[in-house]
Amino acid sequence: MFSLTREEVMNLRSQFVTSSWGGRRYLPYAFTEQGVAMLSTVLNSERAIEVNIVIMRAFVRLREFLTTHKELAAKLGELETKVGRHDQEIKVIFEAIRQLMAPPTAPPKRKIGFHE
Repeated sequence: MFSLTREEVMNLRSQFVTSSWGGRRYLPYAFTEQGVAMLSTVLNSERAIEVNIVIMRAFVRLREFLTTHKELAAKLGELETKVGRHDQEIKVIFEAIRQLMAPPTAPPKRKIGFHE
């Protein structure tokens, strides 16, 4: 169990849309996953066991969620690298197309006849 910081409390307050008036005189406490497991060995009521199961499932889902986002972030990074490489190749293609579209610069025509 640990105490939340003021910043964490304000973040929770904004997420849960609690009122700004009133409040606590002390910072609230939160449990880690291991803390919940230890607490369940002490509390032995039916309700405590149900709550413990729900909390442990929430921790498992949170862990899965974080793992999924790590994989997603890695894939996004790979995609950005590929797109960056493709951007360079596309710029080269557009430059070649612009050169082909530009009017040709032919050498000046030779005059026919005698020149002075």
